[in-house]
Amino acid sequence: MNGAMRKRISIKALQAFEAAARLGSFATAAEDLGLTPSAISHQVKILEEQLGLPLFHRVHRSVALTDAGRTYANEIIGAFARMEAATRNVTTTGSGTTILTVRSMPSFATQWLMPRLTRVKALHPAIDIRLQASVSPIDLTAGAVDVDIRYNPGPPPAGCVLEQFPEDIIVPMCSPALANGLNPIREPRDLSRHILIHSEVNILGWRDWARRQRGVQLDMERGLRFDRSFMAISAAADGMGVCLDSLLLARQELQSGRLVVPFPTHGLRAQGHGFVTLKSTADLPKIRLFRQWLFGELEAGRRWEEQYLASLGEVGGS
Repeated sequence: MNGAMRKRISIKALQAFEAAARLGSFATAAEDLGLTPSAISHQVKILEEQLGLPLFHRVHRSVALTDAGRTYANEIIGAFARMEAATRNVTTTGSGTTILTVRSMPSFATQWLMPRLTRVKALHPAIDIRLQASVSPIDLTAGAVDVDIRYNPGPPPAGCVLEQFPEDIIVPMCSPALANGLNPIREPRDLSRHILIHSEVNILGWRDWARRQRGVQLDMERGLRFDRSFMAISAAADGMGVCLDSLLLARQELQSGRLVVPFPTHGLRAQGHGFVTLKSTADLPKIRLFRQWLFGELEAGRRWEEQYLASLGEVGGS
């Protein structure tokens, strides 16, 4: 690689530029780094000379990023943030303790993962889990997140590996009061007299369910609509209507009796969530142990789901 293609950049100069760009002031950057404003200005000047282009407009006592400076700052600020995150992750917070950062879809985090965090902590006390619930795509190569639990994940991104969860079993669910009320729900056609609760981001919905029922007419244009399963499940448990969602996410409510599956059903089957990690970090002890625990819990949950459906009168799959 020749000299025109490879430039040696001063780390001190980059640090000064990052602080000045992030804080919008040489003086504030100086306070942040414990330097003088003139030292910040000097380091930025060194960086500009090394790059061969101006990064700031200097007008009187104020500074503003040039277009090139703004583009460069976006990358450099992100890089420093990733280094800080990597440092937090590698630094122990106690004797032998390590942090595992898990990003999850909000419904899985709320309905399944959060109630079980004490279990994994009891099994692996040296691992502290930092849970982030978000629907925004995450770039695992940034280093801020170790595990990404995605819904309907598709092919894994470059450099990543994906392990699919067991198939979701998706069934109608409602509160016991609704199932046994003035208009009892004993068979699929009884749903025509009740409010449907739609989970709009789910892979399968009421239209898919209705196609598999003979002689059942449902008004798909009416009902309550939510863009998160945990809200649809909560609304059904509160007696607001009948939701169509996965046994995986509603297990707490079913076990407590807040929800019931009102009639024997085969359920719809669909691939739901997936466990995504970087290939380069997949075998780190903290990730490997968490993955083993999680899939062990999912397998136990699948056995419970099959037993629950069998208790309603179902035998076998769809």
